[in-house]
Amino acid sequence: MVRKIIKIDKEACNGCGLCVNACHEGAIGLIDNKAVLLRDDYCDGLGNCLPVCPTGAITFEEREALEYNEEEVLRNQKKPEEKVPAKVPFYGCPGSQAKSLRPAGVTAAEQTEQKTQISAESISRLMQWPVQIKLVPVNAPYFKGADLLIAADCTAYAYAGFHEEFMKNRITVIGCPKLDDVDYSEKLAEIFKQNDIRSITIIRMIVPCCGGIVNAVKDAMLASGKIIPWQVVTVSTDGTLVK
Repeated sequence: MVRKIIKIDKEACNGCGLCVNACHEGAIGLIDNKAVLLRDDYCDGLGNCLPVCPTGAITFEEREALEYNEEEVLRNQKKPEEKVPAKVPFYGCPGSQAKSLRPAGVTAAEQTEQKTQISAESISRLMQWPVQIKLVPVNAPYFKGADLLIAADCTAYAYAGFHEEFMKNRITVIGCPKLDDVDYSEKLAEIFKQNDIRSITIIRMIVPCCGGIVNAVKDAMLASGKIIPWQVVTVSTDGTLVK
């Protein structure tokens, strides 16, 4: 039958493996560090893999393909209660593997208390990995109900209290609107669409080019159809907050 199915450009693929994680049906795998469609009948044609691809290597095409076999997909997936607790293997760039940095069942307050007991020194407030806007999976579990910090990457270097005042209890994503050759609004719109983001804090430098990250968030909210409570904080080049 002729139907819509994904197409992967091997030349554009960088082997990050984000699409493998995003495909719940198991239709995509990595071979020789390149994403490949393993089975036509495992691809449902919905394209959850498209928005997570940082290079745009995945598109749709209409061609002769086996019909989507939901029964076979379900048989291939173990039920959650049957899974043996173990580390799930990740195939791709280790720097792109999504993970929460807070232990399961531990609240932010409990984690802070534990770290305080261990050391009186400053501690990292990073709650997840990766942090680059280009690398974060749009459907990562840590986005659910998150207070989101969207930061121009220079701000963390300029402002000394960045971790305690901005990253604490927030999911952090960063980027440089001047140097990164990508439109953040598309990725952010997918994050807003697929997750119940509670609030957004944007932190930018005072330099004009940094306004691009604010515009990207505005465009993303319009594209997602969601208006989320948001605020902008500006940092000067001498490391002080602009009132």
